Amino acid sequence: MTTPSRLVLAASTLFAAALLVTGCATSPGSSTPTSSATPDDSGSATAPPAEDDIEAAWLDDGRMFAIVTWGSSTCVPIVDEVTADGQKVTVSLVDPPSSDGAEQACTADLAPRASVGGMPEGVDPTKDIEFVVTVGDVTDDVDLDGNSALTGTPGSSTEYAPSAGWFDDDGAVLLTWGSSTCPPIVESVEEQQGGATVTFMTEDGVCTMDMVPRATVLAFGSDDGSDDGSDDGSDDGSDDDDQDDGEFVLTLVGGNLDGTVSVIKG
Repeated sequence: MTTPSRLVLAASTLFAAALLVTGCATSPGSSTPTSSATPDDSGSATAPPAEDDIEAAWLDDGRMFAIVTWGSSTCVPIVDEVTADGQKVTVSLVDPPSSDGAEQACTADLAPRASVGGMPEGVDPTKDIEFVVTVGDVTDDVDLDGNSALTGTPGSSTEYAPSAGWFDDDGAVLLTWGSSTCPPIVESVEEQQGGATVTFMTEDGVCTMDMVPRATVLAFGSDDGSDDGSDDGSDDGSDDDDQDDGEFVLTLVGGNLDGTVSVIKG
């Protein structure tokens, strides 16, 4: 029996800014990925992370990564520069440019945003990574565990397949490929044993024919504060680390994304 996720942080109906991927494999027709976030309107009783909290996730079988920051859902940072010294990866994020060159207005919400970048050549995804991330005036160190199952070679061409990676105990970044003007919009997320079904809305508009990476932030098993104590205890422990419970598989439905994706542990 499936149960709706009590917290869904996914692609919003607002188009997020395009991201510049430094060191990422060139994609047909475009080299600019998109990333998305939504305002945290879930009513969660748990205080959200501070704006300087930074997390990281594996994507694309180790060829790519996502840096997750908290801030305005309409002003997603873009990856400006990525360098590596052994397993230490330095990433700088900057504000997205506006289309007319003027200063971009940002909403005052606080949401997780995923900025996608290409892992520099020479980095070993099977070994632990230390990210040094700079966002504006904030610099933070973020550790990401290596994963022996990752076989992608940083700097090599992507296979344009969907992928996903954990960025914290109950949060994941989903990477899909497609038009930069038609990012995926999540209609619903339903969790079940060993995974979740993510259903996407159908895109009715006209989409450009480019092919770019698009990041969608998802959260699982979080308490939305709606529990009034009437729970019989059958779901005790539902907030345990999803990534520690074995393989967690996302079943993608709709939006021309039908298929399954195992979430990468990190």
